[in-house]
Amino acid sequence: MFDTFAMVSTVKVFVWWFVVGSTMALAVIMLQGGIREVMQAQGSVWELKLVELMTTIIGGGLLGGCIALILDRIKKS
Repeated sequence: MFDTFAMVSTVKVFVWWFVVGSTMALAVIMLQGGIREVMQAQGSVWELKLVELMTTIIGGGLLGGCIALILDRIKKS
């Protein structure tokens, strides 16, 4: 029914490239000074900036992971 090895391999590829994509997104944010903005924010603005930062990092990870899965699928076929 399901090939367990293929599923584990797919999850490994996604997780690896999710981490790489998240790290790259964080690096870009750091280069642009986004971390400094979060640290200097006061009160509820700090929470909004933190949410904005986390969604960007997670978005970068999802983008990297999904592109890696697509390319992995193309390579296997």
